[in-house]
Amino acid sequence: MRFRCGHLSITGNFRDNNEDSLYVDPECRYFLVADGMGGQSAGEKASSMAAELFSRTLEQRIDFQDDVAADRHDEIVKCIDEAVAYANSEIIALGQVDPEMHQMGTTLVFAVRVADQLFIGGVGDSRCYHHTGGVTSQLTTDHSLTQALVDAGTITREDAATHRYKNVLYRYLGTKDGSKGTQASPVEPAPGDRFMLCSDGVTDGIEIENIQQILEDHAHPQDAAEKLVSAAEAGGSRDNITCVVIDVEAD
Repeated sequence: MRFRCGHLSITGNFRDNNEDSLYVDPECRYFLVADGMGGQSAGEKASSMAAELFSRTLEQRIDFQDDVAADRHDEIVKCIDEAVAYANSEIIALGQVDPEMHQMGTTLVFAVRVADQLFIGGVGDSRCYHHTGGVTSQLTTDHSLTQALVDAGTITREDAATHRYKNVLYRYLGTKDGSKGTQASPVEPAPGDRFMLCSDGVTDGIEIENIQQILEDHAHPQDAAEKLVSAAEAGGSRDNITCVVIDVEAD
């Protein structure tokens, strides 16, 4: 199989700077989106640190051409978790020594390709979606108070979309629990599959039905990424808007 992708990140309707970061490996081995938070330039710094440190650790610890990746899920997940944990610890450390970076944090969502396996995961409320056969499904779970309330049966999914705590996170990079537990899960991609990583700036401006339609209608991943971002901006998204669209193709 081969992978190709498209991506775009913009400041959006209401922000003065872009606190989102994205990274697409030139060899299409891994992809990520990070959505920073914090005063002044702290959010921008946190997301860029997450992207850089996570990527660097993957490069050091993972054999992306591992032909027996399907038999080594636990080992690969452990390496990815260590990359998340390292980024988290460094973000916390800088926040403790630099007053301007105090309480900075960031979400992180990623797709890591090892041979013909994908490992999907994230921290916070940036998301990964899988589109196949005309159907789009969310692969990651939001670490937000509203999602916790939905899981507990206290509110409905429809209530969560407009709930006052929908943007309040209980886990993100920059906190002691930011890298708690396993973050990555294996997925077996097939030709024709499409994956989309995004910050909440996308989902803040577009309903899932519209996301699904855009992913279905635009054959080239760059066209799909640009359309998703422009639709979210036109839909009134109040945050920075970032997405990466990844296509899986037969050799």
